[in-house]
Amino acid sequence: MEQAPRDPERQLQPAPLEPLGHPDAGLQAAMTENNFWLKKIEINVSEAEKRTGRNAMNMQETYTAYLIETRSVEHTDGQSVLTDSLWRRYSEFELLRNYLLVYYPHIVVPPLPEKRAEFVWHKLSADNMDPDFVERRRIGLENFLLRVASHPILCRDKIFYLFLTQEGNWKETVNETGFQLKADSRLKALNATFRVKNPDKRFTELKHYSDELQSVISHLLRVRARVADRLYGVYKVHGNYGRVFSEWSAIEKEMGDGLQSAGHHMDVYASSIDDILEDEEHYADQLKEYLFYAEALRAVCRKHELMQYDLEMAAQDLASKKQQCEELATGTVRTFSLKGMTTKLFGQETPEQREARIKVLEEQISEGEQQLKSKNLEGREFVKNAWADIERFKEQKNHDLKEALISYAVMQISMCKKGIQVWTNAKECFSKM
Repeated sequence: MEQAPRDPERQLQPAPLEPLGHPDAGLQAAMTENNFWLKKIEINVSEAEKRTGRNAMNMQETYTAYLIETRSVEHTDGQSVLTDSLWRRYSEFELLRNYLLVYYPHIVVPPLPEKRAEFVWHKLSADNMDPDFVERRRIGLENFLLRVASHPILCRDKIFYLFLTQEGNWKETVNETGFQLKADSRLKALNATFRVKNPDKRFTELKHYSDELQSVISHLLRVRARVADRLYGVYKVHGNYGRVFSEWSAIEKEMGDGLQSAGHHMDVYASSIDDILEDEEHYADQLKEYLFYAEALRAVCRKHELMQYDLEMAAQDLASKKQQCEELATGTVRTFSLKGMTTKLFGQETPEQREARIKVLEEQISEGEQQLKSKNLEGREFVKNAWADIERFKEQKNHDLKEALISYAVMQISMCKKGIQVWTNAKECFSKM
């Protein structure tokens, strides 16, 4: 029984990516096994140290190294998993993250803390060697490692394990993976962004969401910096109150004790500004993490665009070869081509030449169909895995930002209560004069 001929036009179209459902059982099991590494070891970036050395250009440079300590958690069998400590530079953290971005393109890879201070309250130093900034970056680097260690897929990566355990030759080990060769060029990514004909609406919406998230958090950080500036001014005013009341008490006999006590309350309140601003910066760093997560979301979107672009190019190439094969078989030329002009100028091909070309094209068509099928499967798998990780990220984001905003509200309420208490105490001091 003969098979019905396949519709050539239908075959030229790339198969649409299937609607996303729930992740398969294997991936779902991996996603639910949270904190895989954190159940086995404790990870701490416990210390930062300023060092001087030579860079790749043999020029002297000053940099900061961070001490990573890992301690095994007690096991029932009494065996230890890991006990180690080593020093890493910020650039080595960057190398680890770049590797993870290339080998896990469907994952929202946790961001690193900023290399140089951004959205800094203007009375704080923006120097990346400033001790306060280095300390905040130390906390951020520890948080990065904990994020990776708690991820159900990233935590199992061998390079990440070696990052925690192998101080010497670690860079060479990473470079031997050849991840730089697998990295997509920015030009290719930009080309895919503008030339994809059938973009996935879900990823387009996700890209818009990441842009809006970055814009909103940037604005929130700028507002927070202005609020911190005003807060600093309020506390300094209370310091001025304290000095004036203390000076006034020196010339008053009957009111002196009350003024001195009120001034003391004002001074204590003013001196607490440093601790409060430190808490403010910690809150800002929590927001900055999700400011940088927005770029991680866009990285996943760009990778999907590249895959979709490759899929469409493969389908276009296959369509072209099928058309050439059909024209050779029927002897008709549908569209203008250099080959058609050459034939008219120099005569027709012999039947043997035509058969040989048809045979070559048929082999290329067969390979192209297999390639197109493979790219379709790869694309569906990417979408399924990426969306599962995006859902995991959204749950994490909602929880973290909710906790951060609540903590910030509690901190503001606490500051207001302290202010009320200061003036209540001052009122009692005034009443006793």
